[in-house]
Amino acid sequence: MSAGESDSYRPAEPSLAAEFRPKTGTMAQWNEAYVRVEDYLRAHRIHNRLHQSRLIQQVLERAARRHEVDPALSPTALASDEIEAAMDLWFADLLDRRGQPHERIAIDGRLALLLSDGPQRWPYAFLDERQIPADFAEAMRAGVIEAGPDLAVSSMVPRPIDLGPIPEAAGETMERIERWPILRTLLLWLLFAGVLAVIFYLTR
Repeated sequence: MSAGESDSYRPAEPSLAAEFRPKTGTMAQWNEAYVRVEDYLRAHRIHNRLHQSRLIQQVLERAARRHEVDPALSPTALASDEIEAAMDLWFADLLDRRGQPHERIAIDGRLALLLSDGPQRWPYAFLDERQIPADFAEAMRAGVIEAGPDLAVSSMVPRPIDLGPIPEAAGETMERIERWPILRTLLLWLLFAGVLAVIFYLTR
């Protein structure tokens, strides 16, 4: 590419399919939602453009129906919710994790997708609800990391800390000093004199 060509080159902005005509929201808002879903798919290594476009179209159509009900909502936020919900449902069905919390399904599903190398080996299988290859489903289930045993709640009874005879002797000495104010004053003066002697020795 020549210098003139590089100066005039501009990356093409994402375009929505002609059949996608939302009744509410602006095209700028829906293009922003498009970019958000596209970035989300790329983050999951879904790089096949044809499959990307198909999935984005489905997500935006569902988000547009919700936006018609409440136009005050953000199309981008709705699209993000829809892609998350679609992935949760798809992972739960594929991995037999129905009824599990969102966090558990999301972690198990993404780990399985990563370990199975699904986006590269089966580029059209992601979020496909009708024609999931049997070997892809098997690889996904094999990639699921099983959780460990549930944590058991136990009660711990506090026990006294045994520090040996030195802390006990020190405690008795401090009690005696507190009972004898004259002895305490004498010890403080001896400590003060010792500090002065050290300072004198170091500075002479």
